[in-house]
Amino acid sequence: MDISFMIIIFLIGFVGSFISGMLGIGGAIINYPMLLYIPVMLGVGHFTAHEVSGITAIQVFFATLGGVLAYLKGGYLNKTLIAYMGVSILIGSFIGGIGSTHMPESGINIVYGILALIAVIMIFIPKKGIDNIPLEQVKFNKWFAALFAFFVGIGAGIVGAGGAFLLVPIMLSVLKIPTRMTIASSLAITLISSIGAVSGKISTGQVAILPSIIMVVASLIASPIGANVGKRVNTKVLQVIMGILILATAVKTWLEIL
Repeated sequence: MDISFMIIIFLIGFVGSFISGMLGIGGAIINYPMLLYIPVMLGVGHFTAHEVSGITAIQVFFATLGGVLAYLKGGYLNKTLIAYMGVSILIGSFIGGIGSTHMPESGINIVYGILALIAVIMIFIPKKGIDNIPLEQVKFNKWFAALFAFFVGIGAGIVGAGGAFLLVPIMLSVLKIPTRMTIASSLAITLISSIGAVSGKISTGQVAILPSIIMVVASLIASPIGANVGKRVNTKVLQVIMGILILATAVKTWLEIL
């Protein structure tokens, strides 16, 4: 692996993790297509879909860890929401991570494309008044949240994602959780989810060690910076940025699949 390849991987990890911390996502929705396509486009290297999903799983764990640490103060972490959705998504992501070994590369890409498409539709559903709810008065259906998290976990485990790019739209549109609480809590839930995905990927030999280490270093630097920026940005702006990013990656993925 030459120096130019390592620099590209670091930059991909930095950008994905900065966005991760700012928007409350693990970064897989950004890093998966970037790792799959950018090294090839620049002529510096190539990863298979299985390798990309393994590297992404490792990166998501450390990016969300950095984001959660940045959000510990401020009362944005909803412990009940994290517990119910975290346990469910952990089980689902482990199942998905193990199951992905039996899928062809095209199958992994199709799962990613479907998840991204669902996320795009949900992120643009109007969300009126959710940010006017006081944090201490937030209520939601616990078992409904757990069920959603389980199915998100299966899909996320397959592609090596933490699942936050789907969790965030669900929490905003279906569970009616305020934006900043959604961002902080989804980082914690995705951290739990990524444990299942990482376990599945490592146990089945899908993780490239050196690229993963480079992505981890980038994550630990960029994710806390992104989280601190996210605290200062208007919530509607955050939602629009996320919607555009998910839409762009969904379109790119489906163009490749088709």
